[in-house]
Amino acid sequence: MNELALIQKIKNGNSNAFGDLYDKYIKKIYNFIYYKTYHQEVAEDLTSISFTKALEKISNFDENKASFTTWLYSIARNTVIDYYRTRKHNFDVDDVWDLAGNEDLEVDVQNKINIEEIGSYLQNLDPEKREIIFLRTWEGLSYKEISEIIGKNENNCKMIFSRTIHKLRKEMPLALFVLLLIDKL
Repeated sequence: MNELALIQKIKNGNSNAFGDLYDKYIKKIYNFIYYKTYHQEVAEDLTSISFTKALEKISNFDENKASFTTWLYSIARNTVIDYYRTRKHNFDVDDVWDLAGNEDLEVDVQNKINIEEIGSYLQNLDPEKREIIFLRTWEGLSYKEISEIIGKNENNCKMIFSRTIHKLRKEMPLALFVLLLIDKL
């Protein structure tokens, strides 16, 4: 069933239909939030909050204003912004590694190292450029969807992406650049 039909079912009172949308987007939204927080538990919590907000506000969704994907990513993005606005700077030593319990520890550690290395390069970019790179490379969103999420025009997003990737090619070691664009961690 297509998204608009599912959304219409939800608007008509069938909240169970939201499960199909949830299943389709949970991994993408979680990844989007995780790469903004780098913390598994926070990402899980914010993902849950994002989907709860989406279900609560589904009656406000208007397919003439934006696609469902854009609308959902906007909710997730705003949820992360709200989190950082209210967050206190308390750090727990146990949170430093934030590794999943059931995963291969060596793979988790290497992924963490790769993310940190790529992150150190991306930290030098302004937040808007980082977000465009992330949405395009890791999430595979179109420039149109990215422009709707961040509030810039499509051509501007293309130009920012192109210039930023060109800069990263010059500055990043080849192995990290390949991870950024191909493996998508």
